[in-house]
Amino acid sequence: MRLLRRLFGPAAKLSPEQRRRLDAWWSLDNPDLDSGHPLLRYVAVDVESTGLSVYGDQLIAIGAITISDSRIAYDSSFYSVLRQETASSDDNILVHGIGGTSQTEGGDPADVLLDFLDFIGSAPLIGFNTVFDEAMIRKAIRRYLGDKFDRQWLDLGWLAPAILPGYAKSFRSLDDWTEAFGVLNLRRHDALADALATAQLFQVLQHRASERGMRSARDLLEAARSQEWLTKQRR
Repeated sequence: MRLLRRLFGPAAKLSPEQRRRLDAWWSLDNPDLDSGHPLLRYVAVDVESTGLSVYGDQLIAIGAITISDSRIAYDSSFYSVLRQETASSDDNILVHGIGGTSQTEGGDPADVLLDFLDFIGSAPLIGFNTVFDEAMIRKAIRRYLGDKFDRQWLDLGWLAPAILPGYAKSFRSLDDWTEAFGVLNLRRHDALADALATAQLFQVLQHRASERGMRSARDLLEAARSQEWLTKQRR
């Protein structure tokens, strides 16, 4: 199947070393989603882009941080800017603060994405309203690496109301949930800062979930999926 994707998918000119790194990532074993939280490494992820259109906009930056043994590993984080052909608009720069020079002098997109894959390994990924983040990363990997992006995501936008339904009517955004639990984010719309805030919210939800007997990644994934299904059925 991977051979077919390479034959009929978009061409990506990878060096032998880049190809080796991509193949090494695909060879990783899947994580044991039934193991307890302390035994599993998670990675919180956030992205910045040139806009809010999955189809028309491009990935600018990725931030990620590790949660291991139910603790945030501050010494295990990732942040990188992908080089852009042209800088995004001034209005867009005001949102994320990544200036035009930083964008046009960013890292080689293929190398940045391979560094990101090396960092996340086989860990389940955590985000808030992950559809956009996942789509932007998938689009960039398709373009620059000529391959798909296939990793398990846990969406706190669905997990939070599943674990704390009493808050769900009042809280919608990441800001709502983080402010409710005293998570301070002084650099909103910075990919790494937002990933850190997401990781801190995950710690709260992980603790509350454990109190309810949900002690594995699979438990959390199933709770988030059930909440998503129920919410969509009510609409």
